[in-house]
Amino acid sequence: MRAQATEFLRALRRHRESGAGAGASGPGAGGPGRTAPPADDVDAVRALRRAARRISGTLHTFQPLLDASWAEEMRPELAWLSGTLALEHAYASRLERLLQALHRLSGSSAFPAPRPVGRTTTATTTTATTATVPTGVPAPARPASPDRGSLTVGAAKAGALLDRQLTLARTRAHSTALQALGSSRFHAVADKVALLASEVPLRVTARPNRGATAPETTPCDLRPLAAAAEERLADAVTALPLVAAGSPYNAQALVHGLSPDPAPHPQDAPWHQVRLLLRLHRYALEALAGADAAAAGDPGDVVDVRLLAAGEALDRHRDASEAAAAAAQAARTPRIAPATAYALGVLHADQRHEVEAARYAFQHSWRKEPIRLP
Repeated sequence: MRAQATEFLRALRRHRESGAGAGASGPGAGGPGRTAPPADDVDAVRALRRAARRISGTLHTFQPLLDASWAEEMRPELAWLSGTLALEHAYASRLERLLQALHRLSGSSAFPAPRPVGRTTTATTTTATTATVPTGVPAPARPASPDRGSLTVGAAKAGALLDRQLTLARTRAHSTALQALGSSRFHAVADKVALLASEVPLRVTARPNRGATAPETTPCDLRPLAAAAEERLADAVTALPLVAAGSPYNAQALVHGLSPDPAPHPQDAPWHQVRLLLRLHRYALEALAGADAAAAGDPGDVVDVRLLAAGEALDRHRDASEAAAAAAQAARTPRIAPATAYALGVLHADQRHEVEAARYAFQHSWRKEPIRLP
């Protein structure tokens, strides 16, 4: 936790040195002396979000070992911070994903260019088919079917509609993040993290001995709590329909996923929960590895390849399900042309296929034997 708190403070210093203060809203907003590129701001915010997420996850797993009032006060604040900082990047990645999917499905390049996010996002490299047609290069010649012609006609307008909606959402998320980073609430969180970097408030379990100047604490055994986090993950995975996800084409799930119901599909919620529990399990393993390395005097790291592959599959599942919801939301825009609605419907179906592919990839990686590499 002290290491993650140090990373948080280092990222905060980088963010402030880059000139991205509360008043920064565009290029050059850091003043005439600003020399850092915009990518530094993006990387600093990403590091802030990552450190806050890891501290929050550690608090969740090992809360019985920590001061109760302090942990209960810190967790919601860190969750608020990481969630607020993640929105802008999420909207930008979603727009890029949807525009590239439209380009792939229609074979047309008449789409608005995605807004830059500081550096190339990983969400667009998870599917090999998204990079088969370079931007600006005509699609390979093929017989044009009537359905493909209708898709090409509506794809450009669908892309423009998605660009307007998601860019507006991203702009609002950017303003919200700037306000959050300049708020007294954020400064209170930063002050508490600064204290955490020097001392972890452990739970007092014994009275001080005669002549002692500070309360005693028992040695912290992290393994039982880490094992409990692993059990919660295993129970959640057991509840998933992995038998159905074992097929690369799950027609029954697709029928439910293409439902016109505007509410989030109930099938997605258990998978999102498994993704969060898997992240907590990985953070617990990182804490155990750090404690064991410190006890042995070895700074080496241990990586579980199976957990990394499963986490990447669940990240793709989350991205595809949210992209499908964004396409469905755009299709409900009043007074859009039938060709635009048709293109958005095809896009929604394509992203639901990506959801099923991610579920198949997860069950394929999860059922493999664990492989640990030094």
